[in-house]
Amino acid sequence: MLIGEVSRRSGVSARMLRHYESLGLVRPAGRTGSGYREYSGEDIRRVFHIESLRSLGLSLREVGHALDDPGFEPSGLVDDLVRRTRERIADETALLTRLHRIGAAEPGDWEDVLRTVALLQGLGAESTGRRQSAALSAAEAASVPVEALVEAVLSEADPNVAGALRWTLARSGDDGAALLAEGLGSPVPEVRVRAVRAIAELPDDGPAAALLREALTSADSAVRRQAAPVLAARGVADAVPTLVEMVVEGVNDVDAADALAGLATDPALADPIADRLLDALAGAGAEPSARLRLTQSLANIPGTRTARALAELSRDEDRAVALTAAFVLGLRDDEP
Repeated sequence: MLIGEVSRRSGVSARMLRHYESLGLVRPAGRTGSGYREYSGEDIRRVFHIESLRSLGLSLREVGHALDDPGFEPSGLVDDLVRRTRERIADETALLTRLHRIGAAEPGDWEDVLRTVALLQGLGAESTGRRQSAALSAAEAASVPVEALVEAVLSEADPNVAGALRWTLARSGDDGAALLAEGLGSPVPEVRVRAVRAIAELPDDGPAAALLREALTSADSAVRRQAAPVLAARGVADAVPTLVEMVVEGVNDVDAADALAGLATDPALADPIADRLLDALAGAGAEPSARLRLTQSLANIPGTRTARALAELSRDEDRAVALTAAFVLGLRDDEP
């Protein structure tokens, strides 16, 4: 069969067939009386084998090795092809995401495109200083898509850069709330915590309030503990159980105690908060250090119930608790 017929049947151009021959991949030995190449049935099968292997992503060098080495074992090469394909898909996905974000910024000209690209590159840079600079610059740039900011917020481990990103995201209003809500459901604990921290800095008159309440019911205690002080500052009594838990476990316990004191300025909440603290004090298995923190937390909870409890605690068997309760009582007696 002549080269033109092979090309027609195989879909491989005559030029490519000649290239295969120059590389030694296909060597049609036959010649017509006029000197034209003549492909045998075996030659044509080899062309199809070459095309099949190329379709898997093999280079022509790898194809030749696979077809000509009798000891060739494909498993290692297939594993390598899987790895290379995954890397290529990841690169293409990243490019597609970047293009979507540039399109979402609605650039007016190529200068806008270049500015957006520079900011996106800055947000993904290895240097923390460059990422922080990009985060702060993004606050003044209307062309940075909120999706890019949210992704940066959820992936940023450096506290300074993360703070700059949250501040910038908060300036964009409620646009990132839905995407941050997805972060609350992430299987990665660090991402969930970053999401709730960012939500806490969004305007409190929008969807962020509902998301924080949702965070307060999370099975992840770290998420609950991020949400509770913020909600307490907004007068949400549902934060009390988590705040007391924080005091017991010594996790940001000073902030938790301050949040409880702030809530207790509402007369309707003072006694319920005192009861929660006292229940924790009386709970079985309460560590001495936890009992001391709970006693200290009672200091700024107003009301006669708290005063009576402190008087009783001033006679506690634990000397540190007793002395703390007596000291707090003395301060309360000195108040006008």
